[in-house]
Amino acid sequence: MLFPKKVKFRKWQKNRQNESKRRNATRGTTLSFGSHGLKAMTFAHVKSNQLEAARKAMARALGKTGRAWVRIFPDRPWTQKAAETPMGKGKGDLQGYMVDVEPGRIIFEVDGVTDAVAAEALRKASTKLPLIGKIIA
Repeated sequence: MLFPKKVKFRKWQKNRQNESKRRNATRGTTLSFGSHGLKAMTFAHVKSNQLEAARKAMARALGKTGRAWVRIFPDRPWTQKAAETPMGKGKGDLQGYMVDVEPGRIIFEVDGVTDAVAAEALRKASTKLPLIGKIIA
């Protein structure tokens, strides 16, 4: 799974924003490497294990000739308190890393396969992620 070598702070504050204040992505909104891509249509916190599951599903569907690029990186730590722990006593322990994906952001790109194979691979990857994805060419 993906995680950063080093982070400036071990535990981050939660980025609380309601749906009306969330903005569309301004960076990473166009295809740069491949001919087909998976674009996020909704906001989501994508954890590193979800990203890895989507990448594996996509890689299996692409076969040996397909080439895939992951355009996001989980660099934001997320914490969780142990089960049946009383309120208080500080912030929970580090559980892993995630990335905030904004609408319009390209998540995956593929190349080297036919349109049908690329669309099916990106559809399979989209089912593993906690967001609504759109396949673009």
